[in-house]
Amino acid sequence: MKNLYQPIDVKLEDIKSETSTIKTFHFRTDSRIGFTTGQFVELTVPGVGEAPFTPSSDPQIKDKMEITIMKAGYVTGILHQLKPGETLGVRGPYGQGYPIEDFYGKEILIVGGGVGLAPLRSLLFTLFGQLNKFKKVLLRYGARSPADIVYKDALPEWSKKINVVTTVDVDAEGWKGNVGLVTTILKDLPLDCKNALAIVCGPPIMMKFTTFKLMDQGFIPENIHLSMEKNMSCGLGKCGHCRCGKYYVCKDGPVLTYDKIKDMVDLWD
Repeated sequence: MKNLYQPIDVKLEDIKSETSTIKTFHFRTDSRIGFTTGQFVELTVPGVGEAPFTPSSDPQIKDKMEITIMKAGYVTGILHQLKPGETLGVRGPYGQGYPIEDFYGKEILIVGGGVGLAPLRSLLFTLFGQLNKFKKVLLRYGARSPADIVYKDALPEWSKKINVVTTVDVDAEGWKGNVGLVTTILKDLPLDCKNALAIVCGPPIMMKFTTFKLMDQGFIPENIHLSMEKNMSCGLGKCGHCRCGKYYVCKDGPVLTYDKIKDMVDLWD
């Protein structure tokens, strides 16, 4: 009988520094851990521990996986010290990803904040492979400063395929884009907000005010998809750490529409 808690070995092939605190880890993987965009995996550092992450790579590539990780705690701190050649473990994938087929024929707005662009990168790769199936795709992304922008090399390429606008909270010499929170670039959107779909991923406070701003612009709650990455420990809906109202984020999410969870008192905690 398969042990659902037993990770599969993966080889760390390369590491790319995105910012001073964010790195993208490139793994050689087993096809058994293929994922759909929006799902997450539990990444294990042998002898240290494990933590949940949403892959940031193209789901169509089955023998490799990329995970973009911010240094924020004990396990992530150890990960940031690793060198290529290490063997780690991955179990999963878990959860429900983005319902891509429901997006067909619609206008799509993607809003990311900080390292929240990582799961959205996987979504973008999925959309790029079938752009003709969507009326329009927009990306709005905000970071704390120009130095904190992830995927700097990719953004110009994405701009050739879809409508991209970026912003930073704090200005810096040489920056020519918008200065202000990500909500400041959600005005006068070139789409039909009442019928468009929004996908949001970022820090809780960013998702909170982005959601409110989107509804001010005409988006309805059932069309706002949020990546609710709570403390997903077991990945199987057993431990209860990721309870979100009547939902388990690890099993029913991580992607949940706002109408399902909007009445939760501690939603953004």
